[in-house]
Amino acid sequence: MSAPPRIAMVAGETSGDLLAGLLIDGMQAHWPGLQSCGIGGPQMQRRGFAAWWPSEKLAVHGYSMEVLRRLRELLGIRKQLRERLLKDPPDVFIGVDAPDFNLGLESDLRDAGIKTVHFVCPSIWAWRADRVEKIRRSADHVLCIFPFEPELLAQHGIAATYVGHPLAGVIPMVPDRAAARAQLGLQDSDEVLAILPGSRSSEVQYIAKPFFEAVALVLKARPAIKLVVPAVPALHDRIVQMSQACGLGNAMQIVLGQSHAVLAACDATLIASGTATLEAALFKRPMVIGYHMHPLSWWLMRRKQLQPWVGLPNILCQEFVVPELIQDAATPQALCAATLEWLDARHDNPQKISALEQRFTTLHESLRRNTPQLAADAIQKILSPTAA
Repeated sequence: MSAPPRIAMVAGETSGDLLAGLLIDGMQAHWPGLQSCGIGGPQMQRRGFAAWWPSEKLAVHGYSMEVLRRLRELLGIRKQLRERLLKDPPDVFIGVDAPDFNLGLESDLRDAGIKTVHFVCPSIWAWRADRVEKIRRSADHVLCIFPFEPELLAQHGIAATYVGHPLAGVIPMVPDRAAARAQLGLQDSDEVLAILPGSRSSEVQYIAKPFFEAVALVLKARPAIKLVVPAVPALHDRIVQMSQACGLGNAMQIVLGQSHAVLAACDATLIASGTATLEAALFKRPMVIGYHMHPLSWWLMRRKQLQPWVGLPNILCQEFVVPELIQDAATPQALCAATLEWLDARHDNPQKISALEQRFTTLHESLRRNTPQLAADAIQKILSPTAA
């Protein structure tokens, strides 16, 4: 291809924006002058992406009531985007995560002759086996971030490439705890607990209160502990209000973004299930995974659960290497007790901490590849199969 390709992309929410930004890096190295447009966030826009809508528009979760309330808006955005792309077709469309939004769009574009790629295999091995047929209809190719996924997809006749997990290349194998603490104004001698109650409005609604109530109990047991919360800008004020309502006052340091610095700096983390748990594992940090959602959403998701684990570190390690407290089990008392176990272990059972760090190091090594280049190579083969 003489001219650089035109790429249309859709990335939903913060994690998709980060993944898509790294993918754009690889494609720009492969095709200088690359043009990209669609739905994206600040990481993508920093790389020259033309965002017709911001990725935060898609930041809704699963079966949550928030999805139902915003369904008309989301369907309207997808319809407008589809019409725009069909009128002026890109060389390839790349849907980054957000399968509920992207797979239907990819199917329509593919039917119109536009090449389609889905980046991040939907977790058909954990929750949604019913999505296999939809993936087969929608995507010419799937870029997989976990090593076992291409073989699983091949069993269903879906072409796929393992490209590694982009975060494994961004997060250092040995995080610099001292530098992260200096960045956050913390001392080397401080005991630090990171609290990550999610990056979506619906998550904060259901998770922040039990998390903060648990943290208040931790603070009673350990008055000197430093508490740090990285908040996405859109939810910062709400998290401050919820923190104060739980009696934490000024005891909690709430920072804008900087989730990687917070995870690098902490001794342990109380964290909502999601991509952030994998980030915590790559930072080799002990964690307690908690999650709570609307009861109807939980009932619907529970029926589709294929494995006993919910958190990505446990799924990838195929055992409960860190505790999970989900839905009714996520009480403040239980979350506090599990968190204190990790904090106590640093002094009382350091072998437990070192064994976990080694397990997470092995996981990190298995996921570390040159993701931007591998992804760009795979996309090149889709665009020019005869040149592959």
